[in-house]
Amino acid sequence: MKLSKQVLTLVLCLFLVRFTAQAESFGPTGQSNEPSPTPAAQQSPQELQQLVAPIALYPDALIAQILAASTYPTEIVEADRWMQSHSTLKGEELAKEVDKQPWDPSVKALTQFPSVLENMDKNLSWTSSLGDAYVNQQQDVTDAVQVMRQQARKAGHLNSNEQQKVTTQGNTIIIEPASPEVVYVPAYDPWLVYGEPIVAYPGWYPVPGIFLAGAGIGFGIGFGFFGGYGWGWHHWGCDWHSHRVIYNHNTYISHSRTIINRNNFNHANFNHGNGFHGSRPGGGGQGLRGSSAPHFQPGTRSGAFNGFDHGGNVRGFSSRGRSSFGGGFHGGSFHGGGGGRHR
Repeated sequence: MKLSKQVLTLVLCLFLVRFTAQAESFGPTGQSNEPSPTPAAQQSPQELQQLVAPIALYPDALIAQILAASTYPTEIVEADRWMQSHSTLKGEELAKEVDKQPWDPSVKALTQFPSVLENMDKNLSWTSSLGDAYVNQQQDVTDAVQVMRQQARKAGHLNSNEQQKVTTQGNTIIIEPASPEVVYVPAYDPWLVYGEPIVAYPGWYPVPGIFLAGAGIGFGIGFGFFGGYGWGWHHWGCDWHSHRVIYNHNTYISHSRTIINRNNFNHANFNHGNGFHGSRPGGGGQGLRGSSAPHFQPGTRSGAFNGFDHGGNVRGFSSRGRSSFGGGFHGGSFHGGGGGRHR
């Protein structure tokens, strides 16, 4: 009997020690002491202005598509490679084949503008950084676009013409196609068009069709859009006052699993409100995206897209001067979007 009591006492002591050790691993509210996600490093207004300079003078709906698609850099690569291997497809035939692909609607939308898609593929570090910035500093990014538009207008390079309609609402500048049937993508040197020269984004590659040497803006061939599809032109827009991308009359919500902090993957919850979820119904997508893809939460920093610099080099403002690119594209020698009119 005495031995049994000693054994029972020992067992109870062991349970007590184990319970105490577990309790000490939690804080006073019963939550784990696991470190909370590290807030993303915030980019300065000057860095964000450099980041949006290549697209700030595009029509509003195109900017919406680009900001949304920049959160899917791997799909941008896939889509551009796919377009290159299907270069014979045009118009409705192209639209039908694009509609079958598992890409996000924003990526599909950019197939309407091949040079824009190519630019995002060729300048993938910039694309990834833009996606990072949009996830983490959405209001700052949209504000930066408006700042650059104001600078371009002050420099005399942003005005209404046969290709585009430029209007203002208070301090907000809105850019729309002049014709409801045709979209022109402006071509310009993003480091010169805003008046005072901007330092070019590190490693920037000037893509034919949307890069124009000099300080002005040019326009090439107009593009009809794929209006009969749910990801087409009229489904996109920018709400500058609420600082958000609009898709199908709702706030666009990205489900990308690429622009995300790999060290805090399970903490991600990017949700700007009750709006359309970026991935198509059923959670279709390429290998990095699926039906269980998490949302993003402002404050996460991309780290999962290995092999590319996610904005680290964008902070190198050591000098200012004109772009060193030579052999630009002048006058009518380029196509404003890379391919011809889609009907």
